[in-house]
Amino acid sequence: MIAPSLGLGVGFHATGALLSANCYAPQKYVKRWPWEIFWMTQAAWCWLLLPILGAVATIPHLSLVLSEGPKDRMLLAFAMGILYGIGGTAFNVSIRYIGFSLTYAIAVGLSSILGTLVPPLVRGDLSRVLHTAGAQYLLAGIAAGAAGIALCGLAGRWKENDLDSGGARGDFSMFRGLLLSLVAGVFSAVYGFSLDVAAPVADLAERYGAGIWKGNVLYLFSNSGAFLTAAAYSGYLAWRNRTAAQLLSLPDGLARNHLLALATGSLWYGQFFFYNLGHVRLAGDYAFSSWAIHMILLVLFSNVAALFFREWAGSRSRTRYAVAAGLFVLCSAVILLTYGNYVGQAATPAAGGHAGPRPHSPVPS
Repeated sequence: MIAPSLGLGVGFHATGALLSANCYAPQKYVKRWPWEIFWMTQAAWCWLLLPILGAVATIPHLSLVLSEGPKDRMLLAFAMGILYGIGGTAFNVSIRYIGFSLTYAIAVGLSSILGTLVPPLVRGDLSRVLHTAGAQYLLAGIAAGAAGIALCGLAGRWKENDLDSGGARGDFSMFRGLLLSLVAGVFSAVYGFSLDVAAPVADLAERYGAGIWKGNVLYLFSNSGAFLTAAAYSGYLAWRNRTAAQLLSLPDGLARNHLLALATGSLWYGQFFFYNLGHVRLAGDYAFSSWAIHMILLVLFSNVAALFFREWAGSRSRTRYAVAAGLFVLCSAVILLTYGNYVGQAATPAAGGHAGPRPHSPVPS
């Protein structure tokens, strides 16, 4: 039995959110590698090799867990991981166009809304959920999430105008970044559903002695599906651009680039490694808060990274105020959504039945 601990849970979530907020920072220092070679290499680490190493190191009797676990759940989680691979790729490219803060704000905001609405919609009981205790907080959270995304989009548009007038535009493109962030937000929710689908495998791992590490087995299915998508797309680009040879041959900086790709993959995988530790510590009375804590910390830390990389340098005061307001509203939306779930769950004994949707895993950036 895993003892709940609010302090440990928040601490682990903070660690995971900090890693996630900075997972693409090493990419800024990659030199002379085309994007597809970097993406292929870091994807091999974060979506294939590290999940395998993590599961082997932390899941006792892994072969028995995999042989006895429900195969249909594993395959479905793998298929959903393939879809997430599209979102993960879109997320990375979006950072190039609109930076850390806007990408995280828009993608995380959209994911939080979908993570609340889609599960009961798929089950066919959305109407009933919206009439249960706590539904007013869910609706308020959805509205606040939409408003927060709109504010961040407005800030991005103003930033685009500021950079145009200041001659410092670079690769900034609000239209492309917004589109890619929306794609990333939709498919990041799919990743959360893939972890839910394979949950019986984690329960089996716990019975075999995995304890607090049980969630690491899930990444074998969801992440390998994402790797398949990333490998296919980056492999196609490498073939089209004739850059595949640079994976193993580069006149200068090959080892440095591989180390930076390893750092990116390790930071990304570290997010979910610590998310699992935080989530199991927030079980029982604290389970409802796990989603909100991680998401809020993720958005806040991503903006610390944006300040460090001076993404808002050259922007006017109104632009910075707008993005700050958008982030505040998004954080409020996540709190409202989570509190609505909590109220619904608390009312379950009196209402007799399932009170509402439960939150899913954070944005796998």
